[in-house]
Amino acid sequence: MNIELLVVPDCPHAGPAAELLRRALVNIGLDGTAFTTRVISDAREAEAAGFTGSPSFMIDGRDLFAEPGRTPGIACRVYRTPDGLGGLPGLDQLRRALLGSSTSKD
Repeated sequence: MNIELLVVPDCPHAGPAAELLRRALVNIGLDGTAFTTRVISDAREAEAAGFTGSPSFMIDGRDLFAEPGRTPGIACRVYRTPDGLGGLPGLDQLRRALLGSSTSKD
């Protein structure tokens, strides 16, 4: 399983997103699982990665929070959370997305 955190340069949510991802992985029993953070700096890279905003959580090239109709581009991302709109998903949302991704393989 290849886990990536995709961000734009100087994303204010990059650090908190990495911490959130690490916490979610630990919470679902994947304590030792590594992930990489990749900076997406131009439209060509965004298109190639299917990147629709920073931060994006990807497993094996699939965006865990993909929304139909969103086009790739360099932008900040807004997540719908139980507490309203935010720059990051909630911990429970990310845990569920990670678990759903691992069970939907094959």
